[in-house]
Amino acid sequence: MSHLAVFIPSLLGFAALSLAMDRHQEDLFGRVLAPQATRMLRAGGWLLLLVALALAVRSAGWSLGLVHYSGHTSVAAGLVFGALLVLHRRKTAR
Repeated sequence: MSHLAVFIPSLLGFAALSLAMDRHQEDLFGRVLAPQATRMLRAGGWLLLLVALALAVRSAGWSLGLVHYSGHTSVAAGLVFGALLVLHRRKTAR
């Protein structure tokens, strides 16, 4: 299994879920997106997380696959959180 194959959908999934939040939309785009776009981001984010789970379980089985999935999603969520924090601090520093 390529750990990258599980990590990339996890990272993109959490990025999409964070962009589905009004606060982050205002921070990044200066406005709130249309409700349909927000629903699509939320659905896409969850779908990507399910894809990552399926890839992890398919390659390592349920026991070790869930451990891999948990680790990858933790790192991905931390990176997305860190990126949003940096962007917010840069915006408020201006």
